[in-house]
Amino acid sequence: MEQNQLDRETFSCLICLDLLKDPETTSCGHSYCMNCIKTHWDEEDRKRIHSCPQCRETFIPRPVLKKNTMLAALVEQLKKTGLQAAPADHRYAGHEDVACDFCTGRKLKAIKSCLFCLASFCEKHLQPHYDSAAFKKHKLVEPSKNLQENICSKHDKLLEIFCRTDQKCVCFLCTMEEHKGHNTVPAAAERTERQRELEKQQGKIQRRIKDREKDVKLLQQEVEAINRSADKTVEDSEKIFTELIRLLQKRSSEVKQQIRSQQETEVSRVKDLQEKLEQEVTELKRKDAELEQLSHTEDHSQFLLNYPSLPALSESTHSSSINIRPLRHFEDVTAAVSELREKLHDVLRDSWTNILHRLNDVDVLLSEPKSRAGFLKYSREITLDPNTANTRLVLSEGNRKVKLMSRHQSYSSHPDRFTGWWQVLSRESLTGRCYWEVKRSATQIYVAVAYKNISRKGGKNECGFGNDEKSWALECSKNSFSFGHNNIRTSVSGPVPSTVGVYLDHRAGILSFYSVSETLTLLHRVQATFTEPLLAGVWVCSIGGSAEFCKPK
Repeated sequence: MEQNQLDRETFSCLICLDLLKDPETTSCGHSYCMNCIKTHWDEEDRKRIHSCPQCRETFIPRPVLKKNTMLAALVEQLKKTGLQAAPADHRYAGHEDVACDFCTGRKLKAIKSCLFCLASFCEKHLQPHYDSAAFKKHKLVEPSKNLQENICSKHDKLLEIFCRTDQKCVCFLCTMEEHKGHNTVPAAAERTERQRELEKQQGKIQRRIKDREKDVKLLQQEVEAINRSADKTVEDSEKIFTELIRLLQKRSSEVKQQIRSQQETEVSRVKDLQEKLEQEVTELKRKDAELEQLSHTEDHSQFLLNYPSLPALSESTHSSSINIRPLRHFEDVTAAVSELREKLHDVLRDSWTNILHRLNDVDVLLSEPKSRAGFLKYSREITLDPNTANTRLVLSEGNRKVKLMSRHQSYSSHPDRFTGWWQVLSRESLTGRCYWEVKRSATQIYVAVAYKNISRKGGKNECGFGNDEKSWALECSKNSFSFGHNNIRTSVSGPVPSTVGVYLDHRAGILSFYSVSETLTLLHRVQATFTEPLLAGVWVCSIGGSAEFCKPK
C-alpha cells in the first residue's frame, strides 16, 4: 500500500496532482503534464522568463516542449497494473495556491503570510510564529503571492510608512531621501484612519442598498399595480367598445327593418293602385272598341238605334289619388344616418383626444418628479460634440452653447457632421433617467433627442430633427410650440419661456418637455419604445440665435 502511494506521488504532475498525461520533463528534472506546464508558461509569457513551478529554476528562452516517451510508457504500464490517480490531497499546494516557502520537495499550502519575514508558511512551518517570542511582533495575513510588492524596490526595505504628500507607501530610508520633509505616518496608522473612512462609506453603501432594495420592492409592486390596472382597463375598454358596436349594430338593424317595412307598405299601396288602374284601362279599351265598331256602321238607322244605349263615360275614381313624388324616396333617411355619422365622428374625435390625455397623465413607475428640485436629482451635464456641428454653428462655454452664424466656419470634414441642417448632437449617450435644460435666445429652435445613427448628410428630410423615426423634437417658436416625430407634427399649448426642461426615462419609454420658470409646466409627454441610447440635440433656425445647455444647479 505504501509502495502504491509512493508510485502515485512519483508519477503525478506537480501542478494538477493527477497522474501524468503526455509527460514533459524540464531540464531541472521535474515532470509535468504537457498541457499543465504549457498553461503555466503561457501565463509567464509577459515576463519573458519561464520557471519550473517546483524548484523555480528559470529558463531563457522558453523551452520547447517535448513528450517524455519513456515516462509516458511507464505511466501507461503502471495504469494497467492497477495504479490510479491519487485522490486529491487538499493540503498540497496546487497551481493556483500559495505554497509554503519552507517546504522542500512537494510543497504544502500556505495558511498565512508574514509581512515581516516576507514569506508564506504552512501550518507546520508557521508554528514558531506562535510559539517563539521572537516572532510575536510579526504581522500575519492571509496567504499572498504578492509579498514582494511590500518591499521598496530602491532600498529593499519593508514599505511600512505612508507618505500622505505623495499618497504612496515608502520605506523608512525613503523618508530620509526623496520623501524628506513630507507628511508621513506609519502605514498602520493610515490604514486605521482609512479603515474608519471605509467603514463609514460601507455604512452609507449598506444603507443605500437597503434603500434601493426597498425602492426595488416598491417598483415591483408598482409594476404589478400597473399591469393589473392596464389589464383591467383593457378588459373594461373592450367591453365598452363591444357594447357600443352592438348598439350601433342594433340601431343599424332597426333602421334596416324600418326601411324594409316602409318599403313593403309603400310598394303594396302602389301595386294595389296600379292594379285598379290597369282594370280601368282594360274597361276603357273595351268601350273604345265598341265605339270604334259603332262608328263604322253604314246603316244610319242602326247607328241611331244603338247610339243612345251606350253608357256615359264616368269620372276615374283613382287618378286623383295618384301623387308622383320626386324620385328621392328614402334618401332623407340616408342623409339622417350621414348626419349621425358626422356627429359620432366628432364625439369620438373629442373623446379620443381626452383618452390620449388621460393616457399621457398615467403615473408610471412612481414616476416623474413633481418639482424642479426632484428633476434635478437626475440632471445630466450635456456637452455638445464639435464633430457633429454644422459648419454654420459656433460652440462656446465649454461646448455647452451653440450659435448660428451667417458664414461657414473652417471645420474639418467629419462623417458625423450635419451638412445640410443647422444641428448639433451631444457627446453624452443618454440612458436611464436623465434631465437637462436648454436656454434659448433664438426666435426658433428645436430641442431634440435622437439615435446616434440618424442621417447626417445633406438637406434630406430624414436628417432634420423630428422628421424621421430616429428623432423626437420640440419646436420652440416665438409664440408657440409643436412636437414632431416621424414627420408628424402635433400642436402644443402652454407658456413660452426662454428655458425648456427635458426629462427622459429611457427604460420606461417616457420623454417629457417642460416650460421652466418659477414653476414647471408640462408641455408635451411622449410614450415610446427606445431601442438604443439617445443623444441630446438642438437645431438653431435663426441667424444670430443661440441655445445653451444649462449647468445643473
